[in-house]
Amino acid sequence: MNAAIDKVVILGANGVMGAAAAAVFAGAGYHVTMLARDLGKARLALEAAKSAARAEAVSECVSLGTYDHDLARAVSEATIIFEALAEDASLKREFFKKVDGCRRPDSVVATNSSGLSIAGLAQGLSDSLRRNFVGVHLYNPPHLIVGTELIPHPETDPALVARIKETLAKRLGRKVIVTKDRPAFVGNRVGFRVMNEVAQLAEEYGVAFIDYLVGPHTGRAMAPLQTVDLVGWDVHKAIVDNVHANCPDDEARQYFKLPVYMERAVAQGQLGDKTPDRGGFYRRAGGRTVEVLEAKTGSYQPFIPPRPVEFVEQMKSLNRVGKYREAMRILASAEGMHANLARRVLLGYVSYALKRVGEVAETGSDVDTIMTYGFNWAPPCAIVDLIGARAAVEMLNRYGLAVPAIVERAAEKDARMFSGGVLDYGRTFIG
Repeated sequence: MNAAIDKVVILGANGVMGAAAAAVFAGAGYHVTMLARDLGKARLALEAAKSAARAEAVSECVSLGTYDHDLARAVSEATIIFEALAEDASLKREFFKKVDGCRRPDSVVATNSSGLSIAGLAQGLSDSLRRNFVGVHLYNPPHLIVGTELIPHPETDPALVARIKETLAKRLGRKVIVTKDRPAFVGNRVGFRVMNEVAQLAEEYGVAFIDYLVGPHTGRAMAPLQTVDLVGWDVHKAIVDNVHANCPDDEARQYFKLPVYMERAVAQGQLGDKTPDRGGFYRRAGGRTVEVLEAKTGSYQPFIPPRPVEFVEQMKSLNRVGKYREAMRILASAEGMHANLARRVLLGYVSYALKRVGEVAETGSDVDTIMTYGFNWAPPCAIVDLIGARAAVEMLNRYGLAVPAIVERAAEKDARMFSGGVLDYGRTFIG
């Protein structure tokens, strides 16, 4: 996979990720063949790709086709086969077997899985395909969010990993980290642990209030439950179920247990923004009036802004003028139940994210990169720096949260952890 590569096949081109990925590849100068089950869906996918790229010229770099008539020819000519089908292991393996029979021996096959086992998806395929098979997890929408996880499995050619990483970074403009092949990888493992904890808390504290309490002022571009609606409750369920089932020794496993009210809603087709009439945590009645879910009853009520909390409003004001350290000091010193709750959620994020170093991520910088450029969340090492490493250790111990080894080392040396600059601190402190 290098600068000479010019032909890419997208499987699942009519999906949200497939169309957006086509725009990314076409924008980087590749010729892209977008495949779907029928030409009608492929044409709609091309329109979506042009919309994502905001350029009619995308169509000059794109060909359309169907699986039945064009897969074998297109795959035989391509150097990259990028799979963006639904997050269904059986479906993906079915297509990989078809690809295995007609691909070039040196072609790269990449799955855009958001958390399935890469080794499991490669199982039963030819030696050649397994050596050239990787996960390339783009975040939605990839034409705007550049964070990318590259996931080899034990049989992936190491030289191939280096070439793919270079191409993703230099030609496609990605912020790339290499992760181990563990459920949900790094970004989704960390992000969905936090979002599912907040979903659990919503039953007691209310959707609107908990989103307000741990909203953008705590270092995220969007409130957590709004994010779940954007991603889709079905996707959220698939990711947390995967981690809960396949990481039995996870120190925060209880936070991956999907709330019962969400189980019921997903079974009834209530999936968030993708089902606007049924809604998620929020719903727009008649396309205008915002309603909010009452988690205990499953009913919707008109959205009423929560009563302001003093420390939250102070943090928002300070963050708006770039005084991030002062805002974090407000959170650290605020008193009362709500301040304790906000601290526990934020510290839980820091603890869990940086405990993944060595298990899934190679370095704390890798965790920072994917949480910043994949989730638009404040990097956990930056949060430790804002609090102070020694104070962070004391607070983690106070709340019974695991102290990551890299935080302990920083506290011992009274050292900074975050490798970015002040602009990176403020990337998501926008509340």
